[in-house]
Amino acid sequence: MSGTHAVVMGDRGRLVVPADVRERAGLSQGTALMLLETPDGLVLLTRAQLRDRVRREVAGTDLVTALLASRRRAAALEDAALEDAALEDAGSDLAHDGDA
Repeated sequence: MSGTHAVVMGDRGRLVVPADVRERAGLSQGTALMLLETPDGLVLLTRAQLRDRVRREVAGTDLVTALLASRRRAAALEDAALEDAALEDAGSDLAHDGDA
């Protein structure tokens, strides 16, 4: 299923999905839709479509390794910031000791 369809935003931000599109997509009143903001624009998906899209995008990715690497980078940045703060405090203490 693909195509381009013009829709007009109504009051309170409501969009009307054309009837033929709703029928082909199997959408009915109350169907939860996800609005995905991408660099290219907005994409309207069902929850199942979003789930499938995410699965395709992360396929072949070792998520545990990626998460651990991300946490290690964040921890290293935190350690560096704490070390910088400690050095600044030590330098400040030395400057005040020289005043006495």
